Amino acid sequence: MNPLRPLLAQYPVLVLDGALATELERRGCDLRDPLWSAKVLIEAPDLIRQVHWDYFNAGADCAITASYQASVTGFMRRGLSHAESLDLIRRSVRLAMEARDAFWREPAHRTGRPRPLIAASVGPYGAFLADGSEYRGDYGLSEAELMDFHRPRMAALLEAGADLLACETIPCFIEARALARLLAEFPDASAWISFSARDEAHLSHGERLAECVAWLNDNSQVAAVGVNCTAPRHLPTLIEAAHAVTSKPIVVYPNSGETYDPARRNWSGVPDAEAFAADARRWHASGARLLGGCCRTTPDHIRAIAAWARSLSRI
Repeated sequence: MNPLRPLLAQYPVLVLDGALATELERRGCDLRDPLWSAKVLIEAPDLIRQVHWDYFNAGADCAITASYQASVTGFMRRGLSHAESLDLIRRSVRLAMEARDAFWREPAHRTGRPRPLIAASVGPYGAFLADGSEYRGDYGLSEAELMDFHRPRMAALLEAGADLLACETIPCFIEARALARLLAEFPDASAWISFSARDEAHLSHGERLAECVAWLNDNSQVAAVGVNCTAPRHLPTLIEAAHAVTSKPIVVYPNSGETYDPARRNWSGVPDAEAFAADARRWHASGARLLGGCCRTTPDHIRAIAAWARSLSRI
């Protein structure tokens, strides 16, 4: 039921992959679209498969699928049928699985690491809105309405064979509660729930991270809790706050450290893979067990983390 438990019993760190959408942009995709990276599921699925393979080759122990902004409602708004929308959501899992299986067929790729997992991305309701509210959480929806929105996507992702769900960039407590309670409808499923944070203590919507993590602690289907799509400088304090109130593994995958200007829709700063890996060592020391990258991180960032993580396994 919980695929993380046996791996974390064997390895001190599990390495997640890095950014998908900004990596697709770096490779030439135009994501100026309400569907964002989900549009590439329609237009260039082979490229998604290749990015997954490149992250596995860099050392990732887990791929996060291209379903962050994929929803039945969003695809149908584009003119696709209900059945076509569900198939595209399932395709996101198939692409990651195909990349994983192709990578794992090579005996040289199996040394000193686990067979990689596939975590199906469940992005927040605000990602569907494509108006920035995923970083505010001010939807005005009830818990039941949020469950209704997420239910068909979660079902499709699990039907496609994902090892677990990555409920990620969750900006508010009400959405985390909705997702955690929705898991009960899929009793064989497990998920991590990862929040976006605006500072060293609070979710993007304003609730204290520690209170949200403590509420999730008794849910046996929540396999890990943590933070993603957040400035790296906030991570040590956030990890310590979460670690103090939960027995669950802590998952973190922040942005590269560059700064995003939403008005101009561009990034400033210089990505530094080695500095990011040095930060990852501090996050591990603070209590995190699953480490990766979000926006603007690349296979180079994951390669740098993986090189350090493999050295821990040899100690």
